[in-house]
Amino acid sequence: MLVSSLGIVATVSADYGDALSKCILFFEGQRSGYLPRGQRMTWRKNSGLKDGSDIGMDLTGGYYDAGDNVKFTFPMAFTVTNLAWSVIEFGQFMGSEKQNALQAILFGTDFLLKATDVSERIVAQVGDGFSDHNCWERPEDMDTLRTSYVVNASVPGSDLAAEIAAALASASMAFQSADAKYSKTLLERAIEVFDFADKYRKSYNGAMKRGDSCPFYCSLNGYMDELVWGAAWLYRATKSQKYWDFVQKNINDILYLGPSYGWDAKQGGVYVLFSQFVMNNAGSNPFVTQADNLVCSLLPNSPTQYLKYTPGGLLTQTGQNLQLSAASSLLILIYAQYLKSFNRQVHCGNVVADASKLIQIAKGQADYILGKNPLGMSYMVGYGNKFPQRIHHRASSLPSIKDHPQQIKCKEGTPWYQSKKPNPNLLTGALPGGPINSDNFSDDRGNAPESEPTTYLNAFFVGVLAYFKGNPN
Repeated sequence: MLVSSLGIVATVSADYGDALSKCILFFEGQRSGYLPRGQRMTWRKNSGLKDGSDIGMDLTGGYYDAGDNVKFTFPMAFTVTNLAWSVIEFGQFMGSEKQNALQAILFGTDFLLKATDVSERIVAQVGDGFSDHNCWERPEDMDTLRTSYVVNASVPGSDLAAEIAAALASASMAFQSADAKYSKTLLERAIEVFDFADKYRKSYNGAMKRGDSCPFYCSLNGYMDELVWGAAWLYRATKSQKYWDFVQKNINDILYLGPSYGWDAKQGGVYVLFSQFVMNNAGSNPFVTQADNLVCSLLPNSPTQYLKYTPGGLLTQTGQNLQLSAASSLLILIYAQYLKSFNRQVHCGNVVADASKLIQIAKGQADYILGKNPLGMSYMVGYGNKFPQRIHHRASSLPSIKDHPQQIKCKEGTPWYQSKKPNPNLLTGALPGGPINSDNFSDDRGNAPESEPTTYLNAFFVGVLAYFKGNPN
């Protein structure tokens, strides 16, 4: 079903509090393992209960990364990092949703602790990607290979390990006041895992056998951006001089990659995160300069703008535009707070932007996603009156256990995949890849780039919505 752009931007008044609640609720639909008491997305049931048994470990829990049933530790850790960063920066605006956000982090960190429980060995993935992608079945019914893949001293993965270190270090800060004991556990493990990442330097690409994270989550940027990212978070959590020195020593190795930010590109995050420590001193470069460059890359009329907007106003890239929009919005909102703290502006040639301008840009992106766009369509499932109905998501698109208790085997889900009917289960809060550069959107579960949700996309948007919940005008 192709939803066509009319070229008219609909006017809607966003309810950021409602959107935040739904954005966090989404993570309950991605849970693997035993579902806890209080599970609100009740059409989901326990799944993956034997995960890890092939290597003698309990690897239940954690998150399915997207619309499939594989647990990829690399993007899962990145999801946790962004959820934690959102709580650290904007938790004061979340109200009662802060506890739900912490629970979302907890479900990820508990798995990351399991995945790193053996010294100098990390579980990189649970589930064979090729086997899984050959089927369309509920996670509760999985009969695909649940192979566990690991990295260790012989076949290391610095990118994977360092991202886990960033996740655990940031989460330790998010839990500091809520659970000091758990916070301490997370930080201790973060330090241990970072040491492993630094000691055995190599990308996790190709470290495993057929079915591993590549080609699904290849680390194309290499591992140095993750190492610097992990050290930056450990510095923020510990204020230890050795992590400061690590970042300063290695920052030039990632400069050529630019200020991008995503599950495989941490440079933009490093620049923004570290800018708060150096903004008003002689050591501000390259962090502040590069964070400014990130702003200038998306600032309209900037002489160095290279990111474009759709006619309706959404930031664009090659596919999955909502990821770029939400990630950029989170970074510039955080950076705006640092700019305000130091009473500073960003200069892009003759174009000057202060914190309020960055906030305005992020608000425009948030409002577009929530319905102020040419289609008058919310891109958050369950939010507003018009939203995607056919997202690329196995559990959402197949009947629930309650309605269809019989197992749906590998290929038996194909008719539901091919159906033009709306998904029977509402994956509330899910954000799909989003519209293409013309503002058109194919509400078709067969079009994965436009219709598949991911945990890290929602993680970006949690912080954005939290900010605007507390600062709606």
